[in-house]
Amino acid sequence: MARWAHTVGTEAELASLFGSVGAASLHKEVPYVHPCYRDLIQASPFVVLATSGPGGLDASPRGDAPGFVIVEDEKTLLLPDRRGNNRIDSLRNIVADPRVALLFLIPGRAETLRVNGRATIVTDSALLARFAVDGKQPNCVLAVEVETVYFQCGRAILRSHLWDAPAPGAALPSAGQILAALSANAIDGAAYDQALPARQRATLY
Repeated sequence: MARWAHTVGTEAELASLFGSVGAASLHKEVPYVHPCYRDLIQASPFVVLATSGPGGLDASPRGDAPGFVIVEDEKTLLLPDRRGNNRIDSLRNIVADPRVALLFLIPGRAETLRVNGRATIVTDSALLARFAVDGKQPNCVLAVEVETVYFQCGRAILRSHLWDAPAPGAALPSAGQILAALSANAIDGAAYDQALPARQRATLY
């Protein structure tokens, strides 16, 4: 027996649930980085990078000072790949399938910006040097060939109260507590939490 009594499986069924697309939703999408969209990208300190590959899907947070994603030209974005946990799930996906999607957030702004395109993993020394911080270069830079750009209306941000919601604080498990639980205490959660702030500060770049 199916778990859900009513599901949607065709585009025709989808069309019956929703009305027609408004003119504004069509006009806002362009195949290049318009100057208005350039301003939004340059103001954003945070972007989610979505990729797809043989191992599955990945959505990875990327953040730095506003403008860390460079608009090289109206068809090209440059995104440095900063230090992380070396899982490189996104990069593995890009090697297999260059299609990417980016979602830019700007603190205090309800609208987000969406970019779809194709990424190339670049290791040119001159390009890496452009992204050096405190003398430390990224291992690579993602050059994204832009295919579509459009802003997303602010309803999701407004409904979530993202920019004005209080932090949940101690009610949520810490990173160390999560690792201890998932590793059956093979990882010392308390020690992990104690060392984490200093380790993160020392390895941001």
